[in-house]
Amino acid sequence: MRLLLTLSLSIVFTLGSQAQSVLGKWKTIDDETGKPKSIVEIYMKGDKLQGKIVKLFRSPEQDQDPICVECDPTDDRHKQKLIGMEIIRGMEKDGNEWEDGTILDPKTGKIYDCKLWVDEKDPQKLQVRGYVAFFFRTQTWVREN
Repeated sequence: MRLLLTLSLSIVFTLGSQAQSVLGKWKTIDDETGKPKSIVEIYMKGDKLQGKIVKLFRSPEQDQDPICVECDPTDDRHKQKLIGMEIIRGMEKDGNEWEDGTILDPKTGKIYDCKLWVDEKDPQKLQVRGYVAFFFRTQTWVREN
């Protein structure tokens, strides 16, 4: 009986931790239109968290396989394809958040300090904050199944 209780609690704890994980695929939402922009896959690379674009949602008249022309020419992502591009780099875990990394906005080519955390009230939502000094913007991404 005690073994069964221990196993049950272990399973519940494991499922609960997975639900709070930032790992996996997330749908990014355009701040202005509210429409999906891309799917970003977040994964571990060594002991750091990274994220890359795996899919873009583009209208038929837009380039379906664009490159980052706005990226800084000294950045290794300059003139590289957006699909497959690592836009989140070097995130480190701090409690329930990931921080001390960067996020690239391929539309502008700007790189921001970054912080990520799963929404406590809705684990299907990821809060993504890009900031410079005290100025920041937070987006909500939605878990992609």
